[in-house]
Amino acid sequence: MSNPQQLRYSKEHEWLSAADEDGVSTIGITEFAANALGDVVYVQLPDVGSTVSAGETCGELESTKSVSDLYAPVSGEVTEINEDVVNDPALVNSAPFEGGWLFKVRVTGEPEDLLSADDYTAFAEN
Repeated sequence: MSNPQQLRYSKEHEWLSAADEDGVSTIGITEFAANALGDVVYVQLPDVGSTVSAGETCGELESTKSVSDLYAPVSGEVTEINEDVVNDPALVNSAPFEGGWLFKVRVTGEPEDLLSADDYTAFAEN
């Protein structure tokens, strides 16, 4: 399992990109989480324009094994959802760090309690 160094990670297995010039970050789930879920068959994402709160449930991922909550790693306003993942949930499994991203959020406040790639890898292996 290789976690991209430029991302930050939550203990709920979501990843967060650095904010762009507009303060918008991309959010997805990690390869570890995608593998643990199994084949993802349905994705429920927050609505564009809605507000998410760090650590709170903001969606759901359904796989052939189970249903799992999606947690927001940061607080902010949802600016975009990945329609490709809604239409083809298997992208979460095949490309969790690329085409399988879930949604974008304009972050309010500095994210707390997020892990570096190395710290997340150590956390996920335990």
